[in-house]
Amino acid sequence: MTILVTAATGQLGRLVVDSLLSRVPASEVAVAVRSPEKAADIAALGVEVRRADYAQPETWAAALAGVDRLLLISGTDMGARVDQHRAVIEAAKAAGVGLIAYTSVLGADDATFGLADDHKATEAVLRASGVPFVLLRHGWYTENYTAQLDTFLQYGAVTGSSGDGRVSTASRRDYAEAAAAVLTTEGHENTVYELSGDTAWSFSELAAEMAAQSGKPVVYQDVPADQHVRILLGAGLPEPVARMLVDVDAGIGRGELAGTPGDLGRLIGRGTTPLADSVKAALES
Repeated sequence: MTILVTAATGQLGRLVVDSLLSRVPASEVAVAVRSPEKAADIAALGVEVRRADYAQPETWAAALAGVDRLLLISGTDMGARVDQHRAVIEAAKAAGVGLIAYTSVLGADDATFGLADDHKATEAVLRASGVPFVLLRHGWYTENYTAQLDTFLQYGAVTGSSGDGRVSTASRRDYAEAAAAVLTTEGHENTVYELSGDTAWSFSELAAEMAAQSGKPVVYQDVPADQHVRILLGAGLPEPVARMLVDVDAGIGRGELAGTPGDLGRLIGRGTTPLADSVKAALES
């Protein structure tokens, strides 16, 4: 059996490779990356590195040759990624891939924030393809916030526009382990998994946790959406990214990323990583 992971040099993909290698021999794992030279560390583990680029659909036929199971990690080109995903799915079907797992978004059926639109469209393409699929609907990553820890500590504030909304995050490693579990075990065909942390938390709770562990004052500062956009632009984010993040914050305020169905914990066979543990790891790093 050959399992192929796309975007394997990315933050999630690299963790998926690690988790797969804890379950199956390296000879059963392959990766598809845009720049093979950036995957030298993966190749050194005995994993086959294949070149494929979401923006170059002609590269996927060779990359998918002999693949039994595919993890399609969603691309980042907001304007083109549905067509890019479609090209990969069509190439996978032509190559005879037996299962495609796709990283979608938590609660995609009911999500109203714009980020969900591409995921809904890709899910529709996947269902229509006739290839057995697994939808790994990811909630937000805790690292989306802990990666900004230095900034939060510097200014003494976590700034957002989600009001008292709650979000059930999990660590990237949690999501990676779930993907590896699905790719290496049976009985997941045509299944939808709603993946999120075991506990939903508020941004006031995030700020309090950071303050308690760092010994520095940190509070949650809720601001209107237009001001939030200006703050993110001032921090150097491109306008489409800034507006996307603020739109997601609005979704959090509506409770759209607060679900805790427990699928993630069941797949990985343990509780998801607590917020406190993720904050501690960020402080230690």
